[in-house]
Amino acid sequence: MNLPNLLTGVRFVLIPIYLSVFFEGYVKLAFVVLLIAGITDVLDGYLARKRKQITEIGSMLDPLADKCMMLAVMASLLISEMIPWSAAIAMLIRDAGMIAGSAFFHFRGKKTVPANTMGKLTTVLYYIAIWLIVFEVPYAITYLWFVITFSFLTSFIYIFKFKTLNRGQGAQEAEERKEHISRY
Repeated sequence: MNLPNLLTGVRFVLIPIYLSVFFEGYVKLAFVVLLIAGITDVLDGYLARKRKQITEIGSMLDPLADKCMMLAVMASLLISEMIPWSAAIAMLIRDAGMIAGSAFFHFRGKKTVPANTMGKLTTVLYYIAIWLIVFEVPYAITYLWFVITFSFLTSFIYIFKFKTLNRGQGAQEAEERKEHISRY
């Protein structure tokens, strides 16, 4: 356990706090809780890189904390009818797919793609969309759809990078199995 991983853990704790505050009717205060989660996200990444404390568990939990928080936010906005079902479903498909895909390939020993500029930009754009929705800015939902479309684009880029990063790994594993079998 190090400070960056502790900050990631704080983000998991902030999820039920956000939901409690939101459903008590303090929507703008809930947005402040979300901003605190965002600050811990930036801070833990910065500290992990600066202190060279990047861990495998941190690399897994950090994006999971982000996705879980975002899913909680979108669920709360959906339940309160601040966003349409279609937007929530699109976001759920994208985020659940990214979580399931990352976990599946991680546990199969595949290399994962670290957070990149496009992913971070997507997160910032989602925060702006949530701010626009919470403060009832006109065209907030139109902007949300722009961000959802952009998030799918970043997912396709991530998949391409994942395939490139792991290209040849399957052939290498097959060769190692073949060599292992030939010894016996």
